Amino acid sequence: MIKIATWNINSVRLRMPIVERFLTEQAPDVLCLQEIKTVAETFPYEAFAALGYTHNAVHGQKGYHGVATVSRIPLREVTRNDWQDNGEARHVGVELLGPGRGMLLENVYVPAGGDIPDRVQNSKFGQKLDFLERMTRWAEAVSGPTLIVGDFNIAPLECDVWNHKQLLKVVSHTPLEVETLKRFQDAHGWVDLGRRHILDPERYFSWWSYRSKDWRANDRGRRLDHMWASPELAAASVGHHVHEDCRGWEQPSDHVPLVTEFDL
Repeated sequence: MIKIATWNINSVRLRMPIVERFLTEQAPDVLCLQEIKTVAETFPYEAFAALGYTHNAVHGQKGYHGVATVSRIPLREVTRNDWQDNGEARHVGVELLGPGRGMLLENVYVPAGGDIPDRVQNSKFGQKLDFLERMTRWAEAVSGPTLIVGDFNIAPLECDVWNHKQLLKVVSHTPLEVETLKRFQDAHGWVDLGRRHILDPERYFSWWSYRSKDWRANDRGRRLDHMWASPELAAASVGHHVHEDCRGWEQPSDHVPLVTEFDL
């Protein structure tokens, strides 16, 4: 049995106290972080090692973006895909070498896409769509048991947002983004583990804006974070959890961790 977690931490050095709390309380075997906002040289390796997370793959960038996978299980880094096509640190792939041996674990941070859902008026939106198309071409060649996790910055289902009609023209829930993400899903037959265990139309959010004065009372959330698996790997998933309480911790990220358990 292994537990794998993903969390857009929105600055790992700033939020290391809540990362330590989460690791102590939940003890996942592997934690995939997005938006670490630091270069590899200043990543807090010692803090993770003190908790038993001595294996890592860090693809960092100063002040922005960045992804890191930390683990109690031995691993080796295998890829750093530049799906943004501009050198930004948005992906790192590893292979597990201990329990779960042979599993490929892809950690990705998809661009947010700006505010206007039109690639002519907003180049960031076009970059997001192009990023997903490059991911799709990559997925067509995936053959082994693979888990891709991270902040996809898209809430695909109507029940993945607090109000479907109000958000249809809001970046992260537009039909074009949903269609583009669906092509990525179909390219490998990815199984959405969140919705395998928390069935549509049950409420499921992973992000609440910092702009909301009372995020819990207003509950204007979106499901932007995902864990998707190859079909054979998805069949081994036995549990999936959304840790909403982390959004209420001191100096929280606007995202919360997701954890999937596998019986391998």
